[in-house]
Amino acid sequence: MKRRSILAAAVAAAVLLAACAAPIPSDYADEKPLLDLKTYFDGDITAHGLFTDRAGKVVRRFTVAMKCVWQGDDGVLDERFVYNDGEKQQRVWHLKKLPGGRYTGTAGDVVGTAQGQSAGNAFQWSYTLRLPVDGKAYEVQFDDWMYLMDERVMINKAVMSKFGVRLGEVTLSFYKK
Repeated sequence: MKRRSILAAAVAAAVLLAACAAPIPSDYADEKPLLDLKTYFDGDITAHGLFTDRAGKVVRRFTVAMKCVWQGDDGVLDERFVYNDGEKQQRVWHLKKLPGGRYTGTAGDVVGTAQGQSAGNAFQWSYTLRLPVDGKAYEVQFDDWMYLMDERVMINKAVMSKFGVRLGEVTLSFYKK
């Protein structure tokens, strides 16, 4: 009887852990429309976004004007941010398309190299961003997911964390002209 209880507890724990497992890009392999970053991030794109804290309160809103170009498997995404308080920032991503739906990327405020994977209508990025806050820079990790809704609209949700502690989320809606 004791052995049966232990086995039942182990099975229940495994099921619970599997239910809590984070999604992976291949979970979306059959989703349509198919996201091709080189096609979507080509030309001018506008995005509207917000940052929410751990409690879900909107802390900051912003718009992004993007100019995107590709030469072969190398892309440049020039992002110009304007925040609701008037602050302006620029981030220029240099992307590299690799085999198997993988991508790498660098930017001036990204620590090291971002790693990404696309499948179906989804793209997942992992990277560390040097984030300026009140005159100091903090290195925070991003788990960044993009979902293509149709040929013009993509939704982006990113979880920000530091030392494994969730700091908040960034949500963006991209619109391709």
